[in-house]
Amino acid sequence: MEIIELDEVDRGLLHALQIDGRASFSRIGEVLGVSDQRVARRYRRLRASGMVRVVGVVDGRRLGFESWAMRLRCTPDAAVAIAEALGRRPDTFWVHLLSGGTEISSGSLHRTAEERQSLLLSKLARTNRVLSVTAHRTIYTFVGGRVGWSGLAVLSPDQVAELAAGRVYHRRGEGEPVTLGPGDQALLDELSKDGRTGYADLAAATGWSESTVRRRMEQLCSAGAVFFDMDVLPTLLGYQVEAQLWMSVPPADLDATGRALAGHPEVAFVGATTGPTNLTASIVCRDDAALYRYLTDSLGALPAIRHIETAPIIRTIKRAGAVLPV
Repeated sequence: MEIIELDEVDRGLLHALQIDGRASFSRIGEVLGVSDQRVARRYRRLRASGMVRVVGVVDGRRLGFESWAMRLRCTPDAAVAIAEALGRRPDTFWVHLLSGGTEISSGSLHRTAEERQSLLLSKLARTNRVLSVTAHRTIYTFVGGRVGWSGLAVLSPDQVAELAAGRVYHRRGEGEPVTLGPGDQALLDELSKDGRTGYADLAAATGWSESTVRRRMEQLCSAGAVFFDMDVLPTLLGYQVEAQLWMSVPPADLDATGRALAGHPEVAFVGATTGPTNLTASIVCRDDAALYRYLTDSLGALPAIRHIETAPIIRTIKRAGAVLPV
């Protein structure tokens, strides 16, 4: 993979796209103080590297879906094949190979209890090379998805406010879960590949008119059912070590500890789950020394954490809903 040296324009572009994934190059250029042609060239270069993409992401809770975090222990000869098979499933949105290559961590979204049972009780339980499976419901997200990783943040508060004020789609609604209609899946499939896909191409994929595409995207985004995420490989920013953490915290301290973790720049995801460990996190660090300092200093300063388990991520199969190239 090509090694790319990032300058302040590149980093500003990445942060801008985290704030508004469908912001025009001209608007980003205005905020960064450079031409829209320069922004477009930088984006095409980063996108072509395979290390950066904007993705349209479904907020499962707004659609009434169940979010689950799974851990699988496999025989050494089977872990990669099983992880890749999980990555090809439409109901998984991230899949990591952990530690010595015999453990898999995965997140999934299920529309119905029947879908969840099909995966956990049928597909995985009947695979003899899967030695054990644990699955726990993710009940709250502190960082991840809609709340982006702070490792991308380089813009000033004024620049952030300017981009946020001009965001293409604003979230306005809550209330009852949103129901998907005919054609929505084709729209969501295209946005999951490239969240910046143009309206003409989205119209061709769905069979709708461009005005219908615009109107439906406005409806889904304003209701909070769809948002746009900036997916960037941490190695592009100089982070060489990724790990997953599972922590046990007394219920009374769960929210405060989760919010404290959300303020750590190393944390890319942290969520509350059911099960014996009730906080799970994904972290990114510069190197092993930085990981050590994070575990001993930052986590060590949180007194409510009673137990912690750490597993290095040795390969990411799927991230933000898309299988990554090898």
